Amino acid sequence: MQYRKDKYGNDISILGFGCMRFTRKGNSIDIDKAEKEIMAAYKAGVNYYDTAYIYPGSEVTIGEIFERNGIREKINIATKLPQYLISSRGAIDKYFSEELSRLRTDYVDYYLMHHLTDIFMWEKLKNIGILDWIEEKKKNNQIRNIGFSYHGNSDNFVKILDDYDWDFCQIQYNYLDENTQAGAIGLKAAADKGIPVVIMEPLRGGKLVNMLPESAVNSFKESGRDWTPAEWAFRWLYNQPEVTCVLSGMNSVEMVEENCRTADEAVAGHLTDDDFKVLEKVTKQIHEKEKVGCTGCRYCMPCPKNVDIPGIFRCYNAMYTESKSSGRFEYAQTVGLTKEPAFASQCIECGKCEKHCPQNIPIREKLKEADKALRPLPFKVGINIARKYMLRKTKDKK
Repeated sequence: MQYRKDKYGNDISILGFGCMRFTRKGNSIDIDKAEKEIMAAYKAGVNYYDTAYIYPGSEVTIGEIFERNGIREKINIATKLPQYLISSRGAIDKYFSEELSRLRTDYVDYYLMHHLTDIFMWEKLKNIGILDWIEEKKKNNQIRNIGFSYHGNSDNFVKILDDYDWDFCQIQYNYLDENTQAGAIGLKAAADKGIPVVIMEPLRGGKLVNMLPESAVNSFKESGRDWTPAEWAFRWLYNQPEVTCVLSGMNSVEMVEENCRTADEAVAGHLTDDDFKVLEKVTKQIHEKEKVGCTGCRYCMPCPKNVDIPGIFRCYNAMYTESKSSGRFEYAQTVGLTKEPAFASQCIECGKCEKHCPQNIPIREKLKEADKALRPLPFKVGINIARKYMLRKTKDKK
């Protein structure tokens, strides 16, 4: 296993165990199976285990496994404050205490503000005293490192990054999402500040393995490399020195073994020009199923009416490269839950964006198509309810 450094020089395994997708037996996690997988990863050198308050049964499961095997002091636990449920300082203490109890520990190595999509969510937490709370918990050593996980655009990511002296952050990033969400812009911005970056969704929930078009699968097979599609995705990430740790939701010992082997071999800068050509070809083959030929270059931005043009097109395309539900869910969290509305319906058809688009996309026309597909009535109602709930909680504390 290879290791990269956190902000304070501690070793973090470049492969982290994402504890959201344990196999379930009935209504609960199959703890015996999860234990075999976790211990296989631990013996191979994995020392970073990521969970969250809202992952059903996950904190309890890993807490029991770590205690039973006596390895708590030898590994790092990362878990998350459910900021979307928080409306008071007392609630912060309540959730954190419950997490410590579930995890059977008195401290958390890496603690994240969970699922930020806009800086207003961080500002809400500041308004109810999160800064003093963090200082207190770090002073008494209950939290070793503080960070945030992020699902939003790169502009808001950088704002959050610059607003506090973070110890680390976590972003969605893979060869298909290079220019979406925080993306390469966010990765570089964090690296420039010396902030370690943990990667989630390296396979887009398995879609870069199980939902690849046949042409893409064949491109990998014909590459001359004896690498699986998953290995290609991990190697693309490990090739970048700015990446500190890559999470994988491993739910078989075989998957653990394959991912650990890749993490043993792949070093920064190891990919060749030919390798990049293969990945570029595969990316194009995936994009062939898209509805809009948007590359995420953001030349169309900023929109005078705050429409998130590349974000909307990314989600619209995901409906056809992955599934309708995937595209709509991503739309809800990355476009629908920003403080300032970013909907396509705000477009006034000024045409400014089309003048700057290198792909000559008829943006105004495609925005209408995308909005209709992404926001059928039930989704429109659901997003509006979520927005009112989140914004109300923010205003109540101002």
